[in-house]
Amino acid sequence: MGFPGTWMTESESVVYRVVPKCACSTIGQIMFYSDHGEFFDGDIHDAKGGMHKWAMDESQPLITANVKAHESYSFTCVRNTYTRILSSFFDKICGIQRNGRRYRGNLVPLLIQKYGIEVGDPETGFEFDQIKSFRRFLLFARDTIRWRRPMEPDIHWSAMSGHISTFIVNGGRYDKIFWTEQFNDGMQQVLDKIETPNKVDLATIPRFNESEGHGPKRLHPVEDYFDDMSMHFMWEIYKKDFQLFKYDFENPGNKMPIGEIDLNEVHAKLGE
Repeated sequence: MGFPGTWMTESESVVYRVVPKCACSTIGQIMFYSDHGEFFDGDIHDAKGGMHKWAMDESQPLITANVKAHESYSFTCVRNTYTRILSSFFDKICGIQRNGRRYRGNLVPLLIQKYGIEVGDPETGFEFDQIKSFRRFLLFARDTIRWRRPMEPDIHWSAMSGHISTFIVNGGRYDKIFWTEQFNDGMQQVLDKIETPNKVDLATIPRFNESEGHGPKRLHPVEDYFDDMSMHFMWEIYKKDFQLFKYDFENPGNKMPIGEIDLNEVHAKLGE
């Protein structure tokens, strides 16, 4: 299995387990900058050099050796479970991707046909019933995660705990898990623990939100998208995310965590 979704600086100053929709573009650019003194020109997910990634064959032995020996500080970042799934919907389902096409080709037509989802059109300003469509998408997301039908779950809406657990199960250990909602505090704590070839001043780092602007703007407060049935689905598929990363299940409108992340608990629960 190895360490899918794991990135490491070329200097091996730090190891990061990517969790989609959790500031991964910004974190990747910070790592790149910390080695090279400049940002990668483009989406960091497209970088084929300047950083070690598990997806690149030549990086795998280096990442494996480092992680198994815990030679570098290792971290990841999480996000409120409600806002993460909403972001996935607006970006991946409603949005037009960087290549000018819909995400995953036939995915959106499948959702329109099987689940009655509307996604709007950039030509008409993305006008559609966002709440109704989102709730139907959530039913689809639940079906992919629970039953793996009509397709395997996508990395952008599969549970954060699932991404994070592969690192632990295969022999890794996290030194830090922080929240996107307190990004500067968490990222600074990581930077304070590591030695980098180039100093990173978080106050001057831009936010690299590669998904922004692809799709419609969210028109309603977060809590309006989640009725009782939606919350039932959220608990069914993301129970561990709420519990381990201390987000408020009872109040979708509260994006801030309500407790401290217990790393020992995370390793115990996700290492089984």
